[in-house]
Amino acid sequence: MSMEIAKTIAIVGGGFAGTTLARALDAKLPTEYELLLLSEESHTTFNPMLPEALGASIFPEQVVAPIRQMLKRGRFVMGKVDAIDLARRVLTASTLAGEIAVPYEHLVLAFGNRARLDLIPGLEQNALPLKTVGDAMHIRNMVLRRVAQIELETDLALRCRLGHFVVIGGGFSGVETAGELIDCLKSIRRYYPRVKDGELKITLLQDQRRLLLELSERLGHAARRSLSVRGVDVRTGARAISVNDHAVTLADGEVLAAATVICTIGTRPNPLVERTALSTERGRVLVNADLSVRDTPGLWAIGDCALVPNAHDGKPAPPTAQFAVREARCLAENLLAAIRHEPTHPFKHRSRGSMAAIGHRKGVAEISGIAISGLPAWLIWRAYYLSQMPTLGRKLRIFVEWTWGMFFPNDITHLRFNRSQDLDAVPNPNAAAEAGVQISYPASALA
Repeated sequence: MSMEIAKTIAIVGGGFAGTTLARALDAKLPTEYELLLLSEESHTTFNPMLPEALGASIFPEQVVAPIRQMLKRGRFVMGKVDAIDLARRVLTASTLAGEIAVPYEHLVLAFGNRARLDLIPGLEQNALPLKTVGDAMHIRNMVLRRVAQIELETDLALRCRLGHFVVIGGGFSGVETAGELIDCLKSIRRYYPRVKDGELKITLLQDQRRLLLELSERLGHAARRSLSVRGVDVRTGARAISVNDHAVTLADGEVLAAATVICTIGTRPNPLVERTALSTERGRVLVNADLSVRDTPGLWAIGDCALVPNAHDGKPAPPTAQFAVREARCLAENLLAAIRHEPTHPFKHRSRGSMAAIGHRKGVAEISGIAISGLPAWLIWRAYYLSQMPTLGRKLRIFVEWTWGMFFPNDITHLRFNRSQDLDAVPNPNAAAEAGVQISYPASALA
C-alpha cells in the first residue's frame, strides 16, 4: 500500500518531542504541506509520572494523553516504521492496514530509547523495567501479589524475601519509584492485617556517591533524608553485580534477599537508528546545531534519540522532557524557515531547573537556582505535567481526580484484564500475572 503525498512533513515518535513539534506545526504549515505523525502507540506517555501510577497515587490513564486530541489539521497514523530510504526520501511502516510507503520532504526522528537490561548478569531474566504504562501496572500488580502472598506463607525467611523490594538506580526514576513504593506500602498495609511491621522493606541502590546527580547536592541530600525518614534503606556507593530470582549480590559481597527487583537504569537506542546507519555517539543520532542530521538533507532529530548540541553552554542537551519540548519548538521554527528557504538557527536553551516527585505529596525541585522541597515542590511538579495535557476538558478532569486522590488511600485493585475465554485457561492468579499484564483502555480515552 502506498501513500502518495506531494509534500509531507513526517514525524516518527509520539513522545514529548514528537507531539510538541506536531502541535507547533499543526496550524502553521503552508496549505500545500501535510503534517503526518507516526507512532507505535496512539497516546503519549508522561514517563516521569510512571512511578506515581506504579504506586497507585494516580490512575494509569492519567499518565497518557491521546495523540489525536492534539492535532487539528495534521494526520496521525499508528504504526511502526520499519525502514527509511534516505536517498529516495521514503519511509516504510507497518500499520493496521498493512505496510505503507510514505514519501516525505522532511522527516523528523523523535522516538525515545528502549530499556536495556544486560548491564548486570541476571537483570534481564529477573528484574522489572519501568519504561511503559504496562511496566508500571505490572510492577504494581506484582507488589500487591507479594503482599497478599506474605499473608499466606508461614516460612519467616520467605515472608521477608517476598516483602523486600530492591530498586536499582538512584536517578530521577529510581528515587521516585522508591518513594512511591514506600508510601504505597504504608497506605495499603491496613488491608493486610496478617502482614507484620517490618516485613515490608524498600532498598534503593545507587552506585554513585549520592542520589539525583542531575540536581544540586543540597537537594540530593534532601531527597535521601526524606526517603530514609520514611523507611527506605538508601545505599549510595552500592553496586549490584548479579541478580537472580531470590537475591541481589553487591560488589562488596553482601547478598540482599529479595523476590522483586525493579530496574531504572540503562537505555538502548531504538533499533531503527542502527538499521538506518546514521552517525551516532553513545547510541544517539549526531545532529547539527540547527537539529538537522549531519550529511543527510531533509532529515532532523530531536529528543532522547538525538545528541543535541546546546549553543547555550556548548554541551549536549540532557535527554529530559524539558529539553525535548524546547528542541521541538526550535525545530518547528527551523522547519518553517527551511520551507521558506530562509536561514535556520541553532538550538539554545538554559535549563529552568529540575523536579522530582519522591512520594505522595513529597518532592524536590530546583527552579532558577532556588531549591524547593516537600509539598510545594510536589505541587509544582503536578502543575507542570497538568499543563502539558491536551484540551481544557482533559486538564479539568485530571485536576479534579488528582485533587480528590490527595485525601484518600491508594487503590489496591489488582487489575488482571483477562478476557472471558481466557479464564478457564488460566488456573490461578499467579499464572495470569506471570503471563504479563495486558492493559486495555477505552477507545474514547486513547483513540
